[in-house]
Amino acid sequence: MTPDTSLGAGVSVDTIGAVDGHRRRGQLQVVVGATLFAANASVSKVVLDAGIEPARLTALRCMGAAVVLGLFLAVTQPSRLRVAWRDLPTLAVLGLAGAALIQWLYFVAIDRLPVGIALLLEFTGPLLIALYTRVVLRHAVARQVWLALAIALAGLAMVAEVWRDAGLDPVGVAAGLAAAACLATFYLLGQHTVERRDPLNLAFWMFAFAAAFWSVLQPWWNFDAAVLAERTSLLGRLDGVDVPVWLALAWVVVLGTLAPYAFEVAALRYIPATTTGIIGMIEPVVAAAVAWVWLEQVLGATQLAGGALVLVGVGLVQLARTPAAAPVPPPLPDPAADALVG
Repeated sequence: MTPDTSLGAGVSVDTIGAVDGHRRRGQLQVVVGATLFAANASVSKVVLDAGIEPARLTALRCMGAAVVLGLFLAVTQPSRLRVAWRDLPTLAVLGLAGAALIQWLYFVAIDRLPVGIALLLEFTGPLLIALYTRVVLRHAVARQVWLALAIALAGLAMVAEVWRDAGLDPVGVAAGLAAAACLATFYLLGQHTVERRDPLNLAFWMFAFAAAFWSVLQPWWNFDAAVLAERTSLLGRLDGVDVPVWLALAWVVVLGTLAPYAFEVAALRYIPATTTGIIGMIEPVVAAAVAWVWLEQVLGATQLAGGALVLVGVGLVQLARTPAAAPVPPPLPDPAADALVG
């Protein structure tokens, strides 16, 4: 006799299993993406120390990612570069909010505020996502998600040690909150867009628009490319090791920009933007750990405890489940689209 795997309301054990599998896949993709972003913070420090200004580094990141991904798709599957005219406005907003503006706003914030406070302001993005989902979209947000968000934000405040300096510049605060809005926009709009687009096509056009934006603000004829041939120290524990600036920049472009964005965009097909944002909050914790090991930026007991709290919050949201009444599996992934995102 064939066992009855139905749980009522037309929901089978196989269906729930498929949803759980997609959910775990999305969670893993966010973790990998956030880890790559976190490691990139220390690599970017190396590039900045070589004399490349933050705005120029942002322009190089966006242009490099667009060129590398564009060439990859042009050689492998040129048809995946196609885009409908009606999609261009959405892709332009994603490129500006998710790549071009968020980095610049963060640089403005850290220039006017303590780094910890600027970081905390930017990572209120997941809270904005949850509020938008509940208030505007009127979708239910599980209590466990709110709890996870509160715990993670508290932990992040401890990692940043925001109480050490209370001097709050209004422009810096506005920039930090604007960066949070850009982060929320990237996750929310990205989730909506990736439902009907190839993630790599989406990433390419996002970077292409970001590169065009920065080409206007940072004209390429003002950039002295000779600096890329110079050598720079890896700093910290690797201070005695020198590498070409172009090699460190290649890491920033490929492993610090293109790959993590691809992972996080792909994850939006499997898990909600709220969940993606909360899991992504491990980024500053991992970045602090990498800086501790590599750049010898020692973490105190409070910061370590805060990092543990962030991980607890992330763990809680990973355990949160969509109500079993009507789990709907996401669209089947395009195997080719997953070639770069695991």
